[in-house]
Amino acid sequence: MEILYKVHNNLYVNLTNKCPCACTFCLRQTMDRVGESGSLWLEREPTLREVTAAFDDYDMDRFGEVVFCGFGEPTEALPVLLPAADYVKSTFGKKIRINTNGMGNLIWNRDITPEFEGRIDTVSISLNTPNAERYHGLVRSRFGDCSFEAMLDFAKKCTEHVPRVVMTTVETTITRAEEEECCRICEKIGAEYRIRPWEN
Repeated sequence: MEILYKVHNNLYVNLTNKCPCACTFCLRQTMDRVGESGSLWLEREPTLREVTAAFDDYDMDRFGEVVFCGFGEPTEALPVLLPAADYVKSTFGKKIRINTNGMGNLIWNRDITPEFEGRIDTVSISLNTPNAERYHGLVRSRFGDCSFEAMLDFAKKCTEHVPRVVMTTVETTITRAEEEECCRICEKIGAEYRIRPWEN
């Protein structure tokens, strides 16, 4: 199974293929790999021991960050994610980032953000659009209409426990006016706003 894979100068961790969303733009619809990875479709979810052992195959001095982001929503695998992050920090001293759709509190039906404190350096959340109605059409969350506000609330709660919270949209997918609205949303939350380049 492809548990770890390289993208640019970071090492990514593929913990799960579970996701509460079926985004219209998801890479999983058109490909099975990212960057230098092999197939990111997992036979099963890896154990903590398998995840930590996978790091033995890499020269960790080559990487800037370890990023929990694979072919699924990483917070779906929270019981493995958190101790794996602890292992990476204590063993390699690397900064930890989670790339997420912001549904973690809905997935676990509780506020998981306090568990990020001291473990996670950056949380990057897909904002996608400033419009709640369009958001539902894009991400098709199994949680339904509450998803947009829950994602914003998750981001706000992350700012209380994580040094850096980033909210992202993809360039060319929304208008300049919508990007300005996204910027205002992020300012209100206390998060950074980043417009990501479109990647085929």
